[in-house]
Amino acid sequence: MYLRAAHAETSIATLRRFIQENPLGILTTTIPSPNHHLIQSSHIPWVLDVKDLSSEDELPILRGHIARQNPQVKAIIEHATENPHPHPQPTSTSHKLQQEVMVLFNGPSHHYVTPKFYTKTKPETGKVVPTWNYAAAQCYGIATVYFDSKAEETSNFLSKQIGDLSEMAETQVMGYEKPWKVSDAPERYIDLLRKNIIGIEIEVTSLGGKFKMSQEMGAEDQQGVVDGMEALKTADGDYVAKHVMERGKLGEAAKAADAGKVDA
Repeated sequence: MYLRAAHAETSIATLRRFIQENPLGILTTTIPSPNHHLIQSSHIPWVLDVKDLSSEDELPILRGHIARQNPQVKAIIEHATENPHPHPQPTSTSHKLQQEVMVLFNGPSHHYVTPKFYTKTKPETGKVVPTWNYAAAQCYGIATVYFDSKAEETSNFLSKQIGDLSEMAETQVMGYEKPWKVSDAPERYIDLLRKNIIGIEIEVTSLGGKFKMSQEMGAEDQQGVVDGMEALKTADGDYVAKHVMERGKLGEAAKAADAGKVDA
């Protein structure tokens, strides 16, 4: 991801919140295989774990699960069985992938920005072009997979994973006070489904993100984008307008702080 200074978000805590608010991430792997594509991606909802919630810079752990029928999973299992860990833990049945993986998270809305929205630069110089506003976070990390359906380690991981994911989605996404629980479904049915998925846990080693929300434009042009987006009267337009305003205020606050340092 190109992290232009004007758009880059460097706060790890902010990016963790962004992922929690937008948990559907795109997992991308590059696993050599004679039977499957080298580069594969899958949309997966993730649970984000942080040991110290008060930490501003702790990188998270991502937990997810994928269907065994997924070609990406087939490549993962193929690689894991043909390339066992050189120093496995005696009690571990999980497998750590040798290749780095990437997970991309996108904001819920994005939108085309027409040059007509720029109320200052367009009429004065005409030196404007179309662009697209959006928000995204990108994680790189080391993945551990749990695919041995007969192993207690896999069963324990998947039980916790699907339980935590359901709880998160029912309460945080849906806002239910009385959420649906995995235990509401027949146990044998859940056991059958569990055998058809594998677990994946990613230790994030690098986390970056961007809110590309017209920060490179001046205040008048930013306001033009806000007015133009709000005039669309759509959820996407309102989302972008809100974040253009927020990022504009953050930019002005940063400039003021820098000016204060110079004066001091």
